[in-house]
Amino acid sequence: MRVLNKTIIACVLCIACTFSALAQTKKGSDSTATKSMAEPLTVALDSTQVRHKINPLAPSRAAFYSAILPGLGQAYNKKYWKIPIVYAAIGTGIYFYIDNNNEYKKVRNAYKRRLAGFNDDQFQGRLTDDGLREAQKTLRRNKELSLLVTVGLYALNIIDANVDAHLLQYNIDDNLSFKPHYKIDAFDNSGSLGLTFNLKLD
Repeated sequence: MRVLNKTIIACVLCIACTFSALAQTKKGSDSTATKSMAEPLTVALDSTQVRHKINPLAPSRAAFYSAILPGLGQAYNKKYWKIPIVYAAIGTGIYFYIDNNNEYKKVRNAYKRRLAGFNDDQFQGRLTDDGLREAQKTLRRNKELSLLVTVGLYALNIIDANVDAHLLQYNIDDNLSFKPHYKIDAFDNSGSLGLTFNLKLD
């Protein structure tokens, strides 16, 4: 019975809305009976409703600045707090690349000296010839991985500047809202979940 009652109420509301719309249409048609049916419908937009000026080139410009100098795109977007993070991330990648590269050169030079017959390298007693070969492979892999991570962080800096510039132009207007709501029915103490769409026309 409860489902049937809800269906009947919904039908009554639909019929009432239909009659209201027909009444408004009839009233409007009486006042415009002398106008031609071929006259186009025009809608006037108030220019004061445009609240945000959109610059379509801003995202590309921010990405270009970050590509030239990391952090410059963030400064262009006025996200100054991100600049230290950008330099810390890229600087860490560069540090590990340089450290692995230096260690790789030390191990490679020691291995070359052993092949030449010298036994005075700093790895004597710690690494055998096979150990030096394996260390070279490991350090070379770490060096390449550090370089890859650094390039990825540099690209991420560019993407971040571009996305930020897009989001800064995203129009969030109080006159337009779309949010979920939860309502408890006091009759049977049951809850219902729904979505509310609000459009305010000034």
